[in-house]
Amino acid sequence: MESSHSAKDSPAHPSAANVLLVGNSFPLSLVRRAVLIRPSNRKEFHVACVGREIASFWGHANTLAAASAFAGVDLTPRCERPALVLSAEGYPCFDGEEFQECWVLSPDYKVNFRPAVGVEVPADKICGWQILHLSWNFGTPDSEDESHA
Repeated sequence: MESSHSAKDSPAHPSAANVLLVGNSFPLSLVRRAVLIRPSNRKEFHVACVGREIASFWGHANTLAAASAFAGVDLTPRCERPALVLSAEGYPCFDGEEFQECWVLSPDYKVNFRPAVGVEVPADKICGWQILHLSWNFGTPDSEDESHA
C-alpha cells in the first residue's frame, strides 16, 4: 500500500482530485442530487488510495484504530467530531473542499455485541468490514430539478 498519509498531516486545502474522502458513515440527509452507492472491497479501496491524501471524517473514536489497520491508512481526522456540509451544487464538502466521491467503511460486529460508548472496540469483536463507494460523478449529468435548490 503506497499511501500511508494521515488525514491530520495533509495540507489545509489540497486539490480535491488528489484527496479521498473517507468516513465511518454518510448521512443520507445530505443526499441532494443523484448518487450511486455500491458495495466495494478493500482491494478497490486501496487502489483508490494510491497517491492520494486522506480527508477523514471518521466519527467513532472507539473503532478508529481497527479501521485504520483494516484500511491500511491512518484515518485519524484533523479535528475532533468532523462534520460534512453541502456545497451550493449539492456535493459533500469537508474542510473547505468539495468532493464527488466518498468511501464509507463500517465494522461488522459479532452477533449480540454492542460497543460501549467511549470504549475502544476490541479487534476480536469485529468479524469483518463493509465498504461502500458513493459517487456523484457517474453516467449522464444530473438533470436540473428543484430537489436540491
